[in-house]
Amino acid sequence: MPRNTSINSVLIIGSGPIVIGQACEFDYSGSQAALSLKEEGIEVSIINSNPATIMTDKVIADHVYLLPLTCESIEKILQEQQIDAVLPTMGGQTALNLCIEASNIGLWEKYNIKVIGVDVAAIEKTENREEFRQLMVDIGVGVANSKIANSFLEGKEAAQEIGFPLVIRPSYTLAGTGGGFVHRKEEFDAALNRGLHASPTHEVLVEQAVLGWKEFELELLRDSNDNVIIICTIENFDPMGIHTGDSITVAPGMTLSDKCYQDMRNQAIRMMRSIGNFAGGCNVQFSVNPENEDIIAIEINPRVSRSSALASKATGYPIAKIAAKLAIGYNLDELQNQITKTTSAYFEPTLDYVIVKIPRFNFDKFKGANKELGLQMKAVGEVMAIGRTFIEALQKACQSLETNRGGLGADGRQLRNLEEIMDSLEHPSADRVFHIKDAFELGVPLESIRKVTRIDKWFLVQIQELVQLETELRRYQLNNIPRDFFLTLKQKGYSDLQISWLLGNVSEDDVYARRKELGINRVYKMVDTCAAEFPAHTPYYYSTFEDENESIVSDKKKIIVLGSGPNRIGQGIEFDYSCVHGLIAAKEAGYESIMVNCNPETVSTDFNMADKLYFEPVFWEHVREIIELEKPEGVIVQLGGQTALKMAERLEALGVKIIGTSFADMDLAEDRGRFSDLLKELNIPYPKYGVATSAEEALKVASEVGYPVLVRPSYVLGGQGMSIVINDEDLEKAVVNLLKNLPGNQILIDHFLDRAEEAESDSICDGEDVHIIGMMEHIEPAGIHSGDSSAVLPPFSLSENVQQKMEEYSIRLAKALNVRGLLNIQFAVKGEDVYVIEANPRASRTVPFIAKAYDVPYINIATKVMLGMNKLKDFQIERKLKGYAIKEPVFSFSKFPEVDKQLGPEMKSTGEAIRFIKDLQDPYFRELYNKKSMFLNAQ
Repeated sequence: MPRNTSINSVLIIGSGPIVIGQACEFDYSGSQAALSLKEEGIEVSIINSNPATIMTDKVIADHVYLLPLTCESIEKILQEQQIDAVLPTMGGQTALNLCIEASNIGLWEKYNIKVIGVDVAAIEKTENREEFRQLMVDIGVGVANSKIANSFLEGKEAAQEIGFPLVIRPSYTLAGTGGGFVHRKEEFDAALNRGLHASPTHEVLVEQAVLGWKEFELELLRDSNDNVIIICTIENFDPMGIHTGDSITVAPGMTLSDKCYQDMRNQAIRMMRSIGNFAGGCNVQFSVNPENEDIIAIEINPRVSRSSALASKATGYPIAKIAAKLAIGYNLDELQNQITKTTSAYFEPTLDYVIVKIPRFNFDKFKGANKELGLQMKAVGEVMAIGRTFIEALQKACQSLETNRGGLGADGRQLRNLEEIMDSLEHPSADRVFHIKDAFELGVPLESIRKVTRIDKWFLVQIQELVQLETELRRYQLNNIPRDFFLTLKQKGYSDLQISWLLGNVSEDDVYARRKELGINRVYKMVDTCAAEFPAHTPYYYSTFEDENESIVSDKKKIIVLGSGPNRIGQGIEFDYSCVHGLIAAKEAGYESIMVNCNPETVSTDFNMADKLYFEPVFWEHVREIIELEKPEGVIVQLGGQTALKMAERLEALGVKIIGTSFADMDLAEDRGRFSDLLKELNIPYPKYGVATSAEEALKVASEVGYPVLVRPSYVLGGQGMSIVINDEDLEKAVVNLLKNLPGNQILIDHFLDRAEEAESDSICDGEDVHIIGMMEHIEPAGIHSGDSSAVLPPFSLSENVQQKMEEYSIRLAKALNVRGLLNIQFAVKGEDVYVIEANPRASRTVPFIAKAYDVPYINIATKVMLGMNKLKDFQIERKLKGYAIKEPVFSFSKFPEVDKQLGPEMKSTGEAIRFIKDLQDPYFRELYNKKSMFLNAQ
């Protein structure tokens, strides 16, 4: 059936600010869906309150509404735009819940709006735990023994009937919020209360716990002809008991028998067909008994999910793009395979490689948090790696995590205490996969590890083999490693860094040079969806060690953009927004744009975004070999946050041109001590400071600058390790702790300006002129990280004199640092005195916010300036903000109820929202202003 011609305008509901459990995978899905609908000539409107996403950019949709996700906002849009249909399946649970709320109050009916991509009744069936359980029974799909409870008494009765261990699953929540396992009767009352309060309908499912069973996810698509295809089967490395968002996952499934897989497929298709008459995508989760392969259904989500983005990147099949077209009436056989361009979309991808996803955690930001993983998701991001084998992909994923690991162990960071290791295996946390390897190194038998972790033996055998390889490697010196054995190590995913550590007396560069002598070179394979059965036309690559290289280098001028790696607190989706605009600008400037990144949730790793995509770790060895192959004109590091910036020194040493501000000038700004010296030379006020490399030096500096002092390491992002201390004892503890976690780092000791306000500026410099993008005034005082503070654009209470000083210092610093591109500066303001706290000559988290507020494509402009294609005077910049824009941070403390929620110099927020007000009498603003007054008076 061709598309529904009555649908000419569609509203896509976004997912709002990033929180743990709902991250930028929905930015990717919503962006892809919007572009897909625009291809069909459909006018697209988007509602989303997140300013940091590419989804809320004019390059994605015709009309962007940066509004709170409420029915009032929806109705405002429906009054302004002639909307024919709403697509709520691209914005996660937030969008679905809002769709249901709008349906319940008759909003869709009032404005004659079709709900596409899902059946509203289907949402009810899947989110209501009792309805879902009964539906599964009706269609003959197995489910765990369970009872619904709407009260404490009902929950107690259910527990008595089913028996322990139990799992409590609240209805209508995201990422397992409020859920958990109950192993003993004594724990039940508190867990039941928590679940009932977490559910908006005060309803929980009390269910038999199938701990230790295997967990699988299937991604499905269905068209209006009731054709259903399975896009991807994903197996969890971790068994049931750990939220799939916190689990290492693998595709395709590694340990399924064919019989079990076929049975699972059939059940998934039956489930999708049972939840309403709609065309679109859904995610189904199953649990499998490892003893007899009995299957039970866990849940079905009739929407794009976290796994949908992963499945899209894993297979090359653009799920959200096709799902959007199915929602407007197309059938699968009428659509084109986006990779081959010659076959239809009515096919199931075949993988001749393995992908591994590893979640990224930020427990360091939540001191005192319970790090044990369970039903409630705690990861803040994820990485994905592609290899020819599971173990190669696993090692590459470990290299991608941005946790200073060279791979799966063999890097000097192993745990050696057997008691600690076994406790970690029994009580899983972020590092369990590393501790499995550590256990094997200490000689713990495979069966003992399997019993305590319940991880399938096949996976453990793969990890155990690494220990055997490392034992053999230690027999050799670098110059006598047999070529075949060296090649085997590389095919098993070992980095040059790991090999150098294992050999003990050689550098990473030595290992690199030796393998090049032996002709062991990284080659690149194409992600083609069909295991090379049909020719692919999409330049989407991963690396391995074989003979044939499928990445054909063009003779065009090239620019490589280094991505930001996994999302984490302090480095989030705003950097991916910047990278996407960098790619667009490079193309517009006539370059072939090449993206290197490993984050499956992001728009930058959509194979349609760059001219060429390398889905690879942003890890030195991988980046180096891509550069040596492609020979670009230069590399952009300014847009990818700290992940990309930390490559700058090695790139310069390799003779690679860094596009924009030079490494030397970026390093000057990052080195807190040298930067303060520059401020002194420029006669720009700054807090008294000193630099220390030991606790003794820090105590001496503190006595000179005076307490309270701000203690911080150089070269960090997101306020990592920062603290405010008021005496020698606290200072000594803080410095010792920093040097333990960041050995060799300089520690900066600043006098902390008590009762000071904080403000910041963002600007672009082309080497001659400086354009102030925007100046913001913070609500929270100095001492609270800027990412955790509400910020108002433009300033609302800073005097003209203060604002002039901020502008003057911004211009002076931009020129002194020889900035080419972006510059963010943070200020402390005390009365009429303005102090510079720090300057960052790179993209910052505030630029997307300012760009959305003023409706100016600042990253695009900055990239063209960096490339030297334009001067600032070439752009006609017209700001459209009337009134004020407010950036408000969003936190995920509900995931860590046990931690201290007090804000300080180390960033804790996971996302942000934007709100516009016409004037300062707005009630929302008055509440913030009162908060600011309270903060300053309290200090």
